[in-house]
Amino acid sequence: MIKTIALLLAATAAASVTQPARAQAAPVAALTKSPAACPAVLKHSFKRLQDEAPQDLCQYAGKVVLVVNTASYCGFTKQYEGLEKIYARYGGRGLVILGFPSNDFGQQEPGSSKEIADLCFNTYGVKFPMFAKSSVKGPQANPLHAQLTRATGQEPKWNFTKYLIGRDGKVLDYFPSKVTPEDPQLTAKIEAAL
Repeated sequence: MIKTIALLLAATAAASVTQPARAQAAPVAALTKSPAACPAVLKHSFKRLQDEAPQDLCQYAGKVVLVVNTASYCGFTKQYEGLEKIYARYGGRGLVILGFPSNDFGQQEPGSSKEIADLCFNTYGVKFPMFAKSSVKGPQANPLHAQLTRATGQEPKWNFTKYLIGRDGKVLDYFPSKVTPEDPQLTAKIEAAL
């Protein structure tokens, strides 16, 4: 009987040692699962417009992304309203709009980050992510726009050029400035990508 009790105690001790090891293995395995891979087109970091804090675009991996170069003093500036409307309509379904102010087209974005942010937020109520002013064309183009130009064969020709990126990071389409945010050809592509 003493041998039986000793064997039971040994088995209980062994079970209590292996049980925590099993309990710990599950969280470790969960931690080692990699998050959704960041597609190459989003492997960039840009300064946020309002405070110039660096922002990694990989945070938008798995979303449908509409990239737009913007300007404060352009005939297309009112497109901020339409962009905000489609962001409000589709944001909950996975659309994000990324705005990149640029002064590449006739001095239409001469202001500081604060001036641009004031116009965006106070005049148009922009809530989608906006980034610090950068070039979007030519040899000085920021790396995201350079990559979008290579992928589509279309460089921005004016302010409010739009590029649509799918959830998988594939560049889906290019839309010139005259295509408004509410244009059915753009919204149809967004809905298909969502």
